[in-house]
Amino acid sequence: MGKRDIELFPLQSQIISRMTFALCSWTHLVAEDNNMVTNENGGEHEESVTLNKMEEDDLRDDSHTESHMEEDAKPQAVHSDPQAAVHVTEQATAPEPVEEESEQNKKRHLNVVFIGHVDAGKSTIGGQILYLSGQVDERTIQKYEKEAKDKSRESWYMAYIMDTNEEERAKGKTVEVGRAHFETETTRFTILDAPGHKSYVPNMIMGASQADIGLLVISARKGEFETGYERGGQTREHVQLAKTLGVTKLLVVVNKMDDPTVNWSKERYDEIETKMVPFLKSSGYNVKKDIQFLPISGLHGINMQTRLDKKVCPWWSGQCLFEALDVIEVPVRDPSGPFRMPIIDKFKDMGTVVMGKVESGRIREGNNLLIMPNKVQVKVTALFIDEDKVRSAGPGENLRVRVSGIEEEEILSGFVLSSVEKPIVAVQEFIAQLQILELLDNAIFTAGYKAVLHIHSVVEECEIIELMQQIDPKTRKPMKKKVLFVKNGAAVICRIQVTNMICIERFADFQQLGRFTLRTEGKTVAIGKVTELRA
Repeated sequence: MGKRDIELFPLQSQIISRMTFALCSWTHLVAEDNNMVTNENGGEHEESVTLNKMEEDDLRDDSHTESHMEEDAKPQAVHSDPQAAVHVTEQATAPEPVEEESEQNKKRHLNVVFIGHVDAGKSTIGGQILYLSGQVDERTIQKYEKEAKDKSRESWYMAYIMDTNEEERAKGKTVEVGRAHFETETTRFTILDAPGHKSYVPNMIMGASQADIGLLVISARKGEFETGYERGGQTREHVQLAKTLGVTKLLVVVNKMDDPTVNWSKERYDEIETKMVPFLKSSGYNVKKDIQFLPISGLHGINMQTRLDKKVCPWWSGQCLFEALDVIEVPVRDPSGPFRMPIIDKFKDMGTVVMGKVESGRIREGNNLLIMPNKVQVKVTALFIDEDKVRSAGPGENLRVRVSGIEEEEILSGFVLSSVEKPIVAVQEFIAQLQILELLDNAIFTAGYKAVLHIHSVVEECEIIELMQQIDPKTRKPMKKKVLFVKNGAAVICRIQVTNMICIERFADFQQLGRFTLRTEGKTVAIGKVTELRA
């Protein structure tokens, strides 16, 4: 080595040392940057964090820089051990689902079913609620307005938000139970838009069986209220079914108050309320505690999010719809009971997914549960409330639950996801207390009578095996006299047999899984509650 080379060596060392320090600092920034990048699952790119750290360590070994330089260049959140890097990343990502879950649980959750006669305006009100709460943008509304105008159905555009398939839009009738979500300051709501046509009552029953409260929509338009309320109208049947299916509170909204035949008339509103109150009482509702009446215009959103202007309706000084929904009280649910979730639907999505409403207990990711009545043990691999993934959920929540250990083809609507420790009972025969409403063509109700049983999400053919005792209408106690048949209006204790095994509970233990309706030829003929199970 020449003298010139020897003289230059210290200078070269300094340059290399400074370049190495700069490179280490740059690596530190990249590593921190990568820590902020999230992957598609909401977690962080663990491999890139670890890889950057390993490159940095290699550079640091080669550079032999001063110890204080190493200390300055060292990223605090990165470890040279790949497992340690993964651990740090998990610590950073773990709080995210927990925060999401706690955010979900800060607000109470209510399922509200929209019921009433066909064309009363249920879907329009549902669409208007979603628009007012910011779930639908102005551009979408303009698109629906144009679509409705092209079909010469200008007033249907709000209903298109809820009625999404072409059949419903073409006919202007809801067929399936529409489902949507909105929030107020204190409550998360799931809207269940039930069909009003008598041909689709089984779908209405499915929707009402998942509900906590009901929104009974009545049209104030001249002639429309009368059609829905008269014998054979769906206003009556929907009220009776809602009460039977466990809808304990009703908001009765008198819609279309802005119609030219009504024009916010207090006389028309009072007439409807006067006729409805006795019927609601006879259906089992406490009118003072369980019922509230409201005048609204669903098409124009009047008295929905904000209170009525006195210039529009000088006689109304009560709440608007959003306020009434926000303060409505429902019975407190018990999260400590055995887990019960009737299955209303199932499909494949990265595994088997079941849908339903939690009626009792809590569910967590990783739980082992039973699907009854086929007694298959499954493991919960994921939980979803609306579109959000959560770690746990309690009673009243509508869930999508991904499970392992069973194929989708093995599950039917009406099956129940149940706790292993206290599984739900599967039976083919039970004792029930029945209230006969209206038999077809004044038929008699006796042993051998066949009907279709609707209980939670179960729809099953059944037969009356034995009439055991008639109940005295005055004392409400069983009569000693042997009964062979009963007629309209009678109450009776009887033994019922179903074709296949079904999962039910005694009404005294689980009201939602122990109340039912009997239907024949598209008409509700009786309502009842399970009093005893026969294995």
